Amino acid sequence: MKNLSIINLSLIASISALNCHAGDNKVAEALAQKSGCLACHGINNKILGPAYVDVANKYRGDKSAEAKLITKVKAGGSGVWGTFAMPPNSPNVSDTDIKTLVQWVLSLK
Repeated sequence: MKNLSIINLSLIASISALNCHAGDNKVAEALAQKSGCLACHGINNKILGPAYVDVANKYRGDKSAEAKLITKVKAGGSGVWGTFAMPPNSPNVSDTDIKTLVQWVLSLK
């Protein structure tokens, strides 16, 4: 009986973690919409810039990816995904929000 309770508690904790993560994704997606990111990037499809899932796949396993992408979002840039330049976002989006967005993008599969 004790083992069954431990299994049930583990299952409840796992479901809660999944729900929390899904909620975080919704918050990050709304932030991307509000910040104008989704005007140029689709989650699953390229618009002007790359699809976010493609960005996640390109940088998967790169431990320096978060820092690189935070810098890229702040400063803007071009040449990695084509010739179309991404404008800098630092005046319009806070550092905290940029970090949230980058972490969300990198978590996509």
